[in-house]
Amino acid sequence: METMDGISRRHFLKTASAAAAAGPLATGLGVNAAQERKPNVIVIMTDDQGYGDAGCYGADDVETPALDALAGRGVRFTQFYCGGPICSPSRACMLTGRYPIRAGMPGNTSSQPGAPGMSNEMTTLADMFKAAGYATGHVGKWHLGYSEDTMPNAQGFDFSFGHMGGCIDNYSHFFYWSGPNQHDLWRNGERERRYGEFFPDLMVEEAKGFMEAHRDEPFFLFYPMNTPHYPYQGTPEWLARYEEKGVAYPRDLYGAFLSTQDERMGQLLDAVEELGLTEDTIVVFQPDHGHSVEDRAHNGGGSAGPYRGAKFSLFEGGIRLPVVISWPGHIPEGETRGQMLHGADWLPTLAELTGVSILDDGIDGHSIAPVLEDGDAPTPHEVLHWVGPRNQWAVRRGPWKLIGNVWDPTETGDELTEEDEELFLANLDEDPTEMTNFASENPEVVDELRELHEEFEAG
Repeated sequence: METMDGISRRHFLKTASAAAAAGPLATGLGVNAAQERKPNVIVIMTDDQGYGDAGCYGADDVETPALDALAGRGVRFTQFYCGGPICSPSRACMLTGRYPIRAGMPGNTSSQPGAPGMSNEMTTLADMFKAAGYATGHVGKWHLGYSEDTMPNAQGFDFSFGHMGGCIDNYSHFFYWSGPNQHDLWRNGERERRYGEFFPDLMVEEAKGFMEAHRDEPFFLFYPMNTPHYPYQGTPEWLARYEEKGVAYPRDLYGAFLSTQDERMGQLLDAVEELGLTEDTIVVFQPDHGHSVEDRAHNGGGSAGPYRGAKFSLFEGGIRLPVVISWPGHIPEGETRGQMLHGADWLPTLAELTGVSILDDGIDGHSIAPVLEDGDAPTPHEVLHWVGPRNQWAVRRGPWKLIGNVWDPTETGDELTEEDEELFLANLDEDPTEMTNFASENPEVVDELRELHEEFEAG
């Protein structure tokens, strides 16, 4: 898109004046005029991690001390939803504050070089923070485009290190799972060869370098991990630990990789502490969606806790996430919130907490700063929408959730009838496990929610 003077709208946003970008100061939990610098922001996104895969969410057979400690010095959420049950839509939602379909990413982009992805006309978290004077870095998985104009450096990031496709082998850094095998490790758009080096360790190393380089200025670090997505490659120490614990296959392989992930996340947070930046840094933790039951993931290993479904599904197990935010000394610590929240909420929330301006007035998210401040604050969403693979769709209003074209990849028999597969009405107050279809008993609710979905789709 070109403006009248030939400068792209995106370029204009990225080069907006600092005064305009500073915008009105936030209230409540946000920054104030007396602060000399704005807080840093680190967004950690894990890959294929189930709701029940953390000690702070009730798991007693996996070890996640770093995440548990983060929750202890922050707020964790029990009804936080991703934008979609697969990778690219969820990432687009978090970075743009928009429903994935409105961010132009309703499905996954390809993991092959040259593949298109999310348009760089979208305004991302990185664009927002860069306009406000932040250094912006991406370290880890991208999966939002594999062409020059859709890779991280074209989406607001000053620095990028990681892989562009959906996953890699953590030692060879090759993508092996469709099409020709592709080496996939890049630094600022240039190929990087680091054969034999463990990618989660490389992530910590690169993140430390980025933070050290920008310790005296505010920075935004997007840290999307390649774990615990297949291939399960836990370290020998953690594999031995889960063998000693007697955890059954494939939970043992998944758990070892999850704990390997958690250990590296702890190293990242230790580096923040060593730089003296803990109280100056907002840390967000969110998986992209639920755990995988694909054959490449040993048909499972992860857990949705009490919920039905997994990755690819619009049952709760595919879209309800273990999510934490921490900012010691600024937001409550060791508390839990049960309001209905969404991945699109991070952009306006982080804008309010840091006191920077939102550059896109078309976002779908709402700031959850009032929820952080007050556990009794109302949910910012009356209705939420999702679309998913196999033409699935879902809409939630209050306790009611209607799913169309239902798919549950965890099903092994005929648990879902033909009627269930067409339309499934859940009442998450009465049956949070979604084992009961309330559609036949509540046709008026079905009609109301289906109408909401049709309006959303038409819009």
